Amino acid sequence: MNSPLKVGIVGTGYAAQKRAEAVQEDQRSQLRYFVGNRPENIETFSQTYSIPVLDSWQQLATHPELDLIIIANINRDHAQIAKTALEAGKHVIVEYPLAFTTTEGQELIQLAQQQNKLLHVEHIELLGGLHNTIRHYLPEIGEVFFARYTTTAIQRVAPRRWTYHKDLFGFPFIAGLSRIHRLTNLFGTVASVSCQSRYWDAPETGYFTSCLCDAQIRFTSGLMAQATYGKGEAFWYSDRTFELHGDQGSLIFVGEVGKLIRGKEETPLESGPRSGLFKKDTQLVLDYLFDQQPLYVKVEESLYALKVAQAAEQSSLTGQTVFL
Repeated sequence: MNSPLKVGIVGTGYAAQKRAEAVQEDQRSQLRYFVGNRPENIETFSQTYSIPVLDSWQQLATHPELDLIIIANINRDHAQIAKTALEAGKHVIVEYPLAFTTTEGQELIQLAQQQNKLLHVEHIELLGGLHNTIRHYLPEIGEVFFARYTTTAIQRVAPRRWTYHKDLFGFPFIAGLSRIHRLTNLFGTVASVSCQSRYWDAPETGYFTSCLCDAQIRFTSGLMAQATYGKGEAFWYSDRTFELHGDQGSLIFVGEVGKLIRGKEETPLESGPRSGLFKKDTQLVLDYLFDQQPLYVKVEESLYALKVAQAAEQSSLTGQTVFL
């Protein structure tokens, strides 16, 4: 791998900004071009990082100067951009989800293998203090038989942005794939999924003002999990709670603060801040490309989480339990 690695970014939002900062701070990489959709964001992004904007993501994904494409834009376009970049011989980092279907995702993985290029799906929740604290203390509660993971976010006035558009955002558990992936990373393969979903639609638009999904996931080990995802105007408070119950104790986390409960004994647990994870992910990708250091997550693991999330979508549409 030649240094510096020349990088292009699709997107101008929060993730794209953190990626741009990480690329520019590492001597092994050089940020060259970007592309965006909103004129005001494009101007700010260009000035902040002192790089030019290109006319389209197609131009960026196939640009002869670039070695690595970072995809951090609307979910719907991830698969198409990744395919174009891989076919052009580029390495690819993509914010989850890789695609809206496992068929598309599998095709992209095969294409990356054929091209001998990296296809990395970001899953920074696995790098965070919360997840690592859970993994550290999980043996303390014995055999886990039930997990409940809830993330709801209040939004008093839902924005008319792609994150509140059904076609651009995608099914909530696919768009928010980290909820499913955290569970499959901890507990392995899934036997069945049952899911219910609801939208509060904005009148006469493709947008929604709120969404709610609730999935019951049964793992092949027998463990049962409930995952709840919601956001928008229908909610009156935000909640991020993760509960794990075993035959020797429980782990309860509200935000980043948790406790280990065993009988009358309660041990407080601090998992640390969530900042700096996009930078860490970017550095690990560069470690892989330059020094062949193993990555913290395989693309096939993200694909499996997508398979479970797609089963949840199918269940919500049919009203039937889906067996994997």
